[in-house]
Parts: sequence; C-alpha cells; structure tokens
Amino acid sequence: MSAATKTLADFHATTIDGEDRDLGIYAGDVVLIVNTASKCGFTPQYQGLQKLYNRYAGEGFTVLGFPCDQFGHQEPGAEDEIAAFCERNYGVSFPMFAKIDVNGRNVHPLYRWLKDEQTGLLGGRIKWNFTKFLIGRDGQVVARYAPQTEPGELIDDIEEALATSTEGEPAEDA
Repeated sequence: MSAATKTLADFHATTIDGEDRDLGIYAGDVVLIVNTASKCGFTPQYQGLQKLYNRYAGEGFTVLGFPCDQFGHQEPGAEDEIAAFCERNYGVSFPMFAKIDVNGRNVHPLYRWLKDEQTGLLGGRIKWNFTKFLIGRDGQVVARYAPQTEPGELIDDIEEALATSTEGEPAEDA
C-alpha cells in the first residue's frame, strides 16, 4: 500500500493509559493531531486546543495529543504525570497518547505518514513541539501548521473540513 492510499484509519497508537487504540475509530471525523510537551513555551496552546475540542466535538471533530520529548527535553515526565498535568492545568479532555518520537530512527509510523503527506519547511522533519496536522473526514492530511500557529487560527480550516463529506464534497447540510 502506498503512502498516498493510506488514511488515519491505517494506524494504531498507545493511549496515555497504555491501551492500544485503532485510529480507525476516528474515521469520518475531522482530527487535529499535535505533538505536545508540558514544559514548552507553546504549552499554553493546550488551552486553545481544548477550546477547539469543546466547540466542535459534537460536530465530529477531535484533537489527538502525542507527547514528545525530542525537543529540549520538554516532556520529561511519565505518562501518568503528563495526563495529570494536562488535566490539572488545562482541563484537557481530548484523547492523549503515550510519548512517541516524531523524528529520527524510532519515529512513530503515524508521524512518518503525516510528514510524508505534508513535508513542511524542514523537508519533512518536525521543527518543534505543537506542530499540528489537520485530517479531513476522508482520513487524509488536509494541512500542516507550524508550532507558533495558535489553535484559534485554525477555526476556518476546521469549519471547512467539517463541512466536507468523507468523499471530499461539500456535505449535504453544509
């Protein structure tokens, strides 16, 4: 299967609670995938991500957070510490996953695919924490956003993706 024919549904990831999750459960949804860190200058973006989740979850939207410790050792904690931090400080209720590598030899297969689909300025490498990927209802990567792009700046793109059917056409009720 070529990368062009893959979709989000072709991947699995370990939740922050240690369970294997088939990402196919998000088929038909618009998904924002973000590599996160608890001790980063961009960490306050958790608040904006949660606001997006709260606003659009009922319309078939979710945020998936993937903690990563590859940038300045800004995610040093264990999964239980990360989960507690996110909930306590930002009220995070969107799905969070176990720490992964987003670059290098041990890159998670999901991130290998994301980077192949949307290369970005560094030729595919993730630049820093809070790089974001928007996935359409068809499971394909719609866009990639730089770490400094605030979650609120994605509203128009999210709404456009939500108004599109899984076949890439405007939804009947849009």
